[in-house]
Amino acid sequence: MLKLNMMSSAEKVKGQGVASAYKELTNLLANYEKTYYLTINKNTSADITHYHTVDFPFYLSTFGNKKRGTKVGYVHFVPETLEGSLKLPLGTKSLFSRYLISFYKRMDWLVVVNPLFIPKLEAYGIKKEKIKYIPNFVSNKTFHPIEKKDKIAKRKKYGIAENAFVVMGAGQVQHRKGILDFIKVADYLPDVHFIWAGGFSFGKITAGYKELKKIYDNPPANVTFTGIIDRSTMSDYYNLSDMLFLPSYNELFPMTILEAMSCGLPVLIRDLELYTVILDGYYLKGNSNKAFTAAIEQLKHDPSYYEQAQELATKGAAYYSEERLWKIWKDFYHEIAGIKENEKTSV
Repeated sequence: MLKLNMMSSAEKVKGQGVASAYKELTNLLANYEKTYYLTINKNTSADITHYHTVDFPFYLSTFGNKKRGTKVGYVHFVPETLEGSLKLPLGTKSLFSRYLISFYKRMDWLVVVNPLFIPKLEAYGIKKEKIKYIPNFVSNKTFHPIEKKDKIAKRKKYGIAENAFVVMGAGQVQHRKGILDFIKVADYLPDVHFIWAGGFSFGKITAGYKELKKIYDNPPANVTFTGIIDRSTMSDYYNLSDMLFLPSYNELFPMTILEAMSCGLPVLIRDLELYTVILDGYYLKGNSNKAFTAAIEQLKHDPSYYEQAQELATKGAAYYSEERLWKIWKDFYHEIAGIKENEKTSV
């Protein structure tokens, strides 16, 4: 049986997608099929050590320690994606970027959740042959559609009007998530209830914190900010909503889109290059607040349009199902574990 050791501190910071992706994968490996001996954050011998986060103690563990086996790094972000997310002290961003790439170069393999990361990593001198694209996924045991009566019950539980048209957004409250556009569209549609599930996972170092905190504390009458909530509660919010609206300007591979699709919600997002690569055919798109407003109004008033958008999301959920991704991860782990020691080279 393959010995697989996961190294992660992702769950220490609530409300971020890295933790959700990590949880989905560990649950999959622990419960889907018993082909691995799985350990988490152990100083132990393993065939494969999979690093989900880039903690400095993890970095140190990669030196002179053959018992780690084949080292796999999970790439959820690259230096460029820090823009619009965090406001770091002068010089810190450059230092962290160099550290991040050094960490990635310590790995035998890198798994990217975003295929657009591959040429970026190549530009940092990492060989393409040691990079594998494996997308995120969600479990339909946690995220799935519910009956209408259950939807009504959840709305009652959270104080949402039974007949309201509810637009949900989710993620950290950051400029890159398009929060200002989310609020502007809500201003255009005062008869629609907008909910943003998420908060400031990194507190005051969030880029644009002061401006966003003012809106967060005093939102328009038709906008609700839930703050950071447990992932188990997220399914409640998806299932009391009518659609997902995510006007992000820069994304990695948002778990929230997969979660919403798995719950049967139509998805409206900005027309980004990333989405064309990974989600084409599964979502509605726009490039302006005017276009977003028009799409939401049509979803609200046109049942056939809503049903078509729902069907697109359902197809997306099937494509990124845990059943399909289980085979991809299984094949990958077994393939790299079969590489002989003298054939392994650092990227």
